[in-house]
Amino acid sequence: MRLKFTKMQGCGNDYVYINGFEKTVPQEKKAELVRRLSDRHFGVGGDGVIFINPAQDADFEMEMYNADGSRSEMCGNGIRCVAKYVHDKGMTDREQFTIVSGGQIKKMMLTVEDGRTEAVRVDMGEPELCAQKIPVLADAQRVVDAPVTVGGQEYRMTCVSMGNPHAVVFVENTEDVQIGECGPLFECHERFPNRINTEFVQVLDKKQVRMRVWERGTGETLACGTGCCATAVACVLNGLTDRKITVLVRGGALQIEWNEADNHVYMTGPAEFVFEGETEIVPES
Repeated sequence: MRLKFTKMQGCGNDYVYINGFEKTVPQEKKAELVRRLSDRHFGVGGDGVIFINPAQDADFEMEMYNADGSRSEMCGNGIRCVAKYVHDKGMTDREQFTIVSGGQIKKMMLTVEDGRTEAVRVDMGEPELCAQKIPVLADAQRVVDAPVTVGGQEYRMTCVSMGNPHAVVFVENTEDVQIGECGPLFECHERFPNRINTEFVQVLDKKQVRMRVWERGTGETLACGTGCCATAVACVLNGLTDRKITVLVRGGALQIEWNEADNHVYMTGPAEFVFEGETEIVPES
């Protein structure tokens, strides 16, 4: 069986996109398919695979998987790419619509020029700060600038869920972080029942920070949209930045605002097509 796909990226956070309106992959085959497609040597290559499906409670569904085949609830860069895909491929002519992922409905607001989506602003909703709901094991209701020992070293972390769990750690210089060593230790630390995405953040000034991210199930990626949102929230909670900041990641930059009036986090950034193709990397029936 041959399968059509589209490769897209947002700030270097790249995924393989499958149009679920055109082709249905059996649920029990998806994890294996995701691992094969995500492989950068034997597959298409990407941080994971996203299926764009019909939805009942929203205009479209984003069904997202990490590169290791595990399911994830939300992806900020991925959802912007889905928004561009459905608009620029004529699946909707609206510049505002909704996408559901992991049961969460997000509103898309597109900037369109000559029929082409140039940027997407996403209402990511309210950040979840309750430790139990993130989840993170803690004595306090909120985990803000709290100590955690990872690999024999003590860090200070602030935990936020943006539909998926994040631990934000502030550092002097992101380039000094041995992320390949400490990232996996954070991800599988006993305090995170569902594993964790970890952001290492260097504050440059009140309006700009630099971030590196270790994503659960994938490893270090060039960007993480929900991680940028969690970073902005953590910066405000720790009194380090304004509520509207630019987060510089290895693949580019995202504009993030934690709006004080409605408590929602808004993310604005690019989404790009890379290439399209067909593959025979499909599990046997």
